Amino acid sequence: MEYYERIRALREDNDISQKELSRMLKISQQSLSKYETNKRKLPIELLKEYAKIFNVSTDYIMGLTDNPGKETITINRQINI
Repeated sequence: MEYYERIRALREDNDISQKELSRMLKISQQSLSKYETNKRKLPIELLKEYAKIFNVSTDYIMGLTDNPGKETITINRQINI
């Protein structure tokens, strides 16, 4: 699922109107509609706000995981020389 589909699904699954969410994000309803239809790219600042509002990880919104929970990522720092 693409991020713009996911942000729309998050809003709809939580029964929040575009008007209500646009007020929460402090953007116009028209802008929100453009993000949800991929007519405008979602700025990283709004990505973070979506994650906070819906209590999901940014990785989930971006489609990097299907687990909506916030996860701790372990980085493999092993270097082979």
